[in-house]
Amino acid sequence: MTVHTAAPPQASSGLQWRNRYAALGPEYHTRLLPTPLPSPYWVGRSEALARTMGLAPDWLHGNDALAALTGNQPLPGSEPLATVYSGHQFGVWAGQLGDGRALLLGETQGGLEVQLKGAGRTPYSRMGDGRAVLRSSIREFLCSEAMQALSIPTTRALCVTGSDAPVRREEIETAAVVTRVAPSFIRFGHFEHFAANEQLVELRRLADFVIDSFYPQCRTTGKFAGNPYAALLEAVSERTAALMAQWQAVGFCHGVMNTDNMSILGLTLDYGPFQFLDGYDPAHVCNHSDTQGRYAYARQPNIAYWNLHCLGQALLPLIGEPDLALAALESYRTVFPAELETRLRAKLGLRQSHPDDRALIEDILKLLAQEHTDHTIFWRRLSHHVAGSEAQAVRDLFRDRAGFDAWLRRYETRLALEDATACAATMLRSNPKFVLRNHLGELAIRQARDKDFSGVARLLALLENPFDEHPGHDAEAGFPPDWASAIEISCSS
Repeated sequence: MTVHTAAPPQASSGLQWRNRYAALGPEYHTRLLPTPLPSPYWVGRSEALARTMGLAPDWLHGNDALAALTGNQPLPGSEPLATVYSGHQFGVWAGQLGDGRALLLGETQGGLEVQLKGAGRTPYSRMGDGRAVLRSSIREFLCSEAMQALSIPTTRALCVTGSDAPVRREEIETAAVVTRVAPSFIRFGHFEHFAANEQLVELRRLADFVIDSFYPQCRTTGKFAGNPYAALLEAVSERTAALMAQWQAVGFCHGVMNTDNMSILGLTLDYGPFQFLDGYDPAHVCNHSDTQGRYAYARQPNIAYWNLHCLGQALLPLIGEPDLALAALESYRTVFPAELETRLRAKLGLRQSHPDDRALIEDILKLLAQEHTDHTIFWRRLSHHVAGSEAQAVRDLFRDRAGFDAWLRRYETRLALEDATACAATMLRSNPKFVLRNHLGELAIRQARDKDFSGVARLLALLENPFDEHPGHDAEAGFPPDWASAIEISCSS
């Protein structure tokens, strides 16, 4: 006689699920379960996001959570699936793509989708193994939460779990799974997929889902002769423009701005070979795979506009008139420069508008580019100077002292028209002391490979409060070491 022993009851996460994307129909996804990993362990957790999601206290520290968020045990009420999409990669139509290593578990009652990245092969893996490696998973986890703390729209990361299961990239690495969270993971490429395949019923259903879920104002717009799909294109364009301004202001390089990596909600999506600038170099390319420099830092705003034209082409069967789609895209060209100027004025503490401000901004950016001055350190030191410290620490960043001094005199004359205390406060809230530099991530990764995850936790604590001083951690806010320039990040993560 065979005796069946009941599995121990699973501790409740406290999550209640709804599965609206699953309900769209089988044309949009493939249902499948994650592929388990052996002997998983915790690598990092975001307690802040756990609180936002309303997770049960201590659940994220238990074995049931570890198993569930590695893909070894289903979460009750979730309906795992991989979505299908297409897209342009490096400016070339790539055809069908899809979630090759990510599974959407579902949507919480709080309106957040939960996705496991690295959960195994799917029908869209395109000869890949469906896995993520520890190195890239730690980078995505830390940068997701860092961008959130910088108030830059982003997908988020609840946790990283690891396993000693081998994964081959350029070399043999170990596997990891990132639990990603966002209001939606829908991309430009989802719309491109159905438009390219002339599945117009499915295209309209997807657009209606996005409008009703995230852009309801598009239903009642008085613009574009009341066309809700043109209004959707305009709304996405404006969110994307604002996002690009925030990236440029903080010195963030995405690295792979393919249309399948562009969020329909204007979120920073898919952290692969990203980088925060060390030296300010508009031509900097952070992706070792980007041999043509398509996604160089200074090109990001124009690439986003190009990608929006691809989205507009995909939505054209719903919009109807090409001129209407072009009109919907037009606001990007006004929103982006206005948003960027607002961000840069805040970095300079300029709270009132003045005719000389644009020249003041352009001239300091030219000087930073000329000398490849450290981007984050310059803005933070300038903030402290406005707050009362000596200017010498800022001057020391420049070889062309005379050029900087001339600019500084103009700037201080301009500041005299403002309230100095308010200016300093604005700057210290706009110019972070800590960003996720490549070498900081690399050091945490090296520790993690030896099963020491204290570096991940320590770095997360700094990045969650990037504008605070954090006494005793000045080294993490200092200049990158010489070896940092040799770090190469590619699309193979």
